Order: sequence, then C-alpha cells, then structure tokens
Amino acid sequence: MTLSQLRAFALVARLGSLHAAAAQLKISEPAVSSALAALRLDLGDPLFIRAGGGIALTPGGRKLADHAQEIVALADQARWDVAHADTATPELRVLATASFAEHAAGRLFDVFTRWIPASSVDVVVEAASDIAALLKDRAYDIALGARPSQAEEQTLDVVPFLRYQRILVATKSHPLSNVVGPITLPQLLGHQWFAGPGGIEELTEEGRWFSHLAGVPHIVELSSETDALAAVRAGEGIMLALGHTVSSEIQRGSLARLPVAGTPIGGLWWATTLDRGRASMTARILQRFATTAEATAAMVAPGGSRGLSGRGSKVHVALWT
Repeated sequence: MTLSQLRAFALVARLGSLHAAAAQLKISEPAVSSALAALRLDLGDPLFIRAGGGIALTPGGRKLADHAQEIVALADQARWDVAHADTATPELRVLATASFAEHAAGRLFDVFTRWIPASSVDVVVEAASDIAALLKDRAYDIALGARPSQAEEQTLDVVPFLRYQRILVATKSHPLSNVVGPITLPQLLGHQWFAGPGGIEELTEEGRWFSHLAGVPHIVELSSETDALAAVRAGEGIMLALGHTVSSEIQRGSLARLPVAGTPIGGLWWATTLDRGRASMTARILQRFATTAEATAAMVAPGGSRGLSGRGSKVHVALWT
C-alpha cells in the first residue's frame, strides 16, 4: 500500500469516477486502475463495484475511504510543514458556522489572540453539514458553531461551549404582536420570515424545531442576521433571533417576543476537532479556552454584534495580534 495508491482511491471514492480522478491527478485512467488493482490485491477486498455509470463502495471500501482521505491530507500537511518550517508562524484555521461567526467569533478571537499572542487566526464560514469532511481533509483545525452530524462524530472530538436561546420576534406594530395567547401555526405561516445567510440550518436545534412544523413558511435569506433583524424592526416580518442579542429591545418594548409553542428554543454552540490526539495543539487550546468563563463573558457581552460577517455565501477573515 503506497501513498499514491491511497491518493488515487480517495479521489475515486469522493468523485465516484475513475475518469474524474485521473483528470484531477493528471494521469491516465489505466494508471488509476492499476493503483486500485494493487490496493484490492493488497487488502483482499474489491473496495468498489461498477454501478449506474459510476462506482459503489463496498463496506471495506467505505472504511478505506475514511482512512485514505485522512492519510493523504496528513501527508500533504506534513509536506507543507517541513517545506515552511523556517518561515511559518503558528496558524489556526477555523471553520465557523454563519450564526456563530456573526454574533460571537470576533469577540472570542479578540480575547483568544491576546491570550495566545503568537498565533494568527484564519476564519472561514462554512455550512454545518460540511464540518466533518473538511476537518478530516485537514482543511481546518477546528470548527466552531453548529454541531456536525452525529453519524459522523466517531472520529471527532465535540465539546459544547456556549448555550443560547432562539425566540420568535416581531416589531410592536406587527399584527402578531397583538395576538393574545399562543400563536397558532396557520397564523405564523401567513407572515414573512427572515433569516441570515443559509437560512435555518438543519443540524441546529432551531433547524430541528423548524423541520417539525406542519407547513413551511416563506423565508427570506439576507446577507446577515443583523440585516434580517433590521427588516423585522421595519415591520416586514418575523425571525428566530438569538435571545441575548435582542433582550434589551424586548425590555424597551421596541420588539415583541411572540408566544409560540416550543419556543424559546435552547441550543448549543460546539467546538469540534479531530479526536485521538490528531488535532493541533493550538486547536486543542482554543477548544478548551472556548469553555472558560472569560470566553463566555466576551461572547455574550452587551453592546451589539462583534462577529465576522460580510456579503456573499462565504466570509474570509484573518486576524493577527
């Protein structure tokens, strides 16, 4: 078993095609077939079968795909680390899900980069559904925000670090603000909803609550939850807002909390790394730091959002002390 064989198999498993893998590797398709044949002979498993114009992995092939993906990513990382050993500065590559990035990431890293002054932090917003694959590919050192799929957690270390609540809010002049008693689903479905980029993610507690609704309201996804809340303040609709970000407006009476069954929705933000000691030291330090009282105080401090946000589907921010 060689690294080149594993690289070829990892690509075939991910792309579902020998032809596509050969094109990405810039080698011939027979060369890919030869590498896979050597792996099949070495491991005593067919690894995949032809199916529907592509391939289908055997149980053994699925196991090997996980290992091959990680081994190749680790080899590439080792090659880069050795080549840049003289010039590289400590770096932390962070995947953040959208809500955490907007509402808490900036405050957390303001404190963390003072605590670990030698580190630089590179933050990119990704979907919760991609966390496990991107960590296994070693594209990132740590993921902060939504929890990855529990079916993919076997090779991950997942630690909760901050509780939050989502509540349905509207401006005081909105028709739903005057409803007495619990608001019914038909009443909710008749109004426009707002959310940040990506809408309401399935892997969050609010996503699970939303999936159990008997109907699907129209959700307008804006470039940030801050913009969504501005639309709510203007009387254009309702949204599931983070409780601690709107508490002062509810107390002042400019926003109203809508009485809806199942709300407030309690959720958690999670810090996820590779398990069994495979995470970088800086990632493990950040994972522990996120659970401290100092970090919590920074992330929920009043005074408005201090997150990382921007236009478009992705946000890329570098922070240095």
